Amino acid sequence: MMNKRQILSLVLFGAMAQGTWAQLERSDDFRAKYELKEVVVMSRHNIRSPLSSGGADYMRVTSHEWFKWTSPSSQLSLRGGVAETEMGQFFRKWIVSEGLLPDNYRPEGEEVLFYANSRQRTFATAKYFSAGFLPFANVEITHKLAEDKMDPVFTAQFTKMNDTYRQQVMAEINAMHGGPQAWMQSVQPTLTLMEEVIDMAHSAAAQNDTTHFWYDDTQIVLEKGDEPRLKGGYKLANSVADALVLQCYETESMSAFGHELTEKQWRDICGVKEVYDALLFTTHSAAVNLAYPLVSRIREELNRTDRKFMFLCGHDCNLASIGAALRFVYPETQNALELHTPIGSKLVFEKWSDGTDDYVAVNLVYAQYHQLQNRTLLSLEETPMVMPVTVEGLKANADGLYRLEDLDSRMAEAMSEYDAIEDTPTTIPSAPARAVTFSEDSAYTLGGIPATDASTGFVIKNKQKIIKSK
Repeated sequence: MMNKRQILSLVLFGAMAQGTWAQLERSDDFRAKYELKEVVVMSRHNIRSPLSSGGADYMRVTSHEWFKWTSPSSQLSLRGGVAETEMGQFFRKWIVSEGLLPDNYRPEGEEVLFYANSRQRTFATAKYFSAGFLPFANVEITHKLAEDKMDPVFTAQFTKMNDTYRQQVMAEINAMHGGPQAWMQSVQPTLTLMEEVIDMAHSAAAQNDTTHFWYDDTQIVLEKGDEPRLKGGYKLANSVADALVLQCYETESMSAFGHELTEKQWRDICGVKEVYDALLFTTHSAAVNLAYPLVSRIREELNRTDRKFMFLCGHDCNLASIGAALRFVYPETQNALELHTPIGSKLVFEKWSDGTDDYVAVNLVYAQYHQLQNRTLLSLEETPMVMPVTVEGLKANADGLYRLEDLDSRMAEAMSEYDAIEDTPTTIPSAPARAVTFSEDSAYTLGGIPATDASTGFVIKNKQKIIKSK
């Protein structure tokens, strides 16, 4: 019979004998060699309600009634609070088992810090996590601004811009999967599936607007003082995909409006969101700008000697841009709907010491989708998923750890790239994402596929939307 520590080693850090990834097993020999000195967690908020409510586009495009959300627009849901408390309890059990903190610990001095964006969903996520993590302490959650304001540290915005830099970012965006139009067209089967699931043809939008998702008018907007933005019809598809996945978590069902969907189909729906987020936040040139405040803060934390645990809480764009800035390779998730940074996921930096040098393990920790649906009690026996994050260009040692010195150099390099960006007035406006599929005089549907004589509904021709009836 295995004890809790052995189970934790096998599940949390163990290599999967038949799996698709390899993780280091934290053996007794490992613990004899290394001591855990600090843990820094960069968290995405947990389950929320959709970002807009009454009259929102995602509500107009279906004839069905959405789940009655348990929180106002964009705020952490009741299930999200429960799920985050469970995650906090799991981290408490793990960290106590590693000897970093005693059970029922009350923080002293600067040993523990919780810092969240001032959005309700991020602040509440940090608060619920702290309740599970330190139940015997009334932890103060540091936040800088009034409720639901964006803290610049967590805002993935451009703070420098010039024409050459913008062109470089756009070139990297256009190199991803053949460019925005080609990548969006590749998810057309999923867009069609979504149209069927929500019964878009009989929605309020169908009477006055559209019966299809489209992306022919996509524009990428890159401006100083703002997050990168995608304008055009694809925003609607992203919004609907987001609401569908949130409803899936909340209803404890893999069906949507009477359509039983497979795990693969749900991952494909999340893939629609993946296109949107990846185009905006995961090019390296953009990310060194967008993630600069958090990269510098994490670097500062890992070089402290008086901190034992820090919890930062922001958004998926933060995890995406940090990863791209530092050339992290996030694993393709297992037992999750999202492909790389699931709802409530944590980018975890573990700092270990062998008494001479410091090392870092980087992992992605997230609740499995059925754990979110079932409100599973997480523990050392019933663990969330923990998957290793690879740092491109850095070599891990025989124990699977990166030298802190090497990771620090990578962070310094990303910060230097930001410093090298000249901030000058721009003369070239943000341009439409380069289309790679259609010529200006071609005809195609709002779904982005070539129109034929048999096509009905809205058709784009000569840059105009026309209606073709049967």
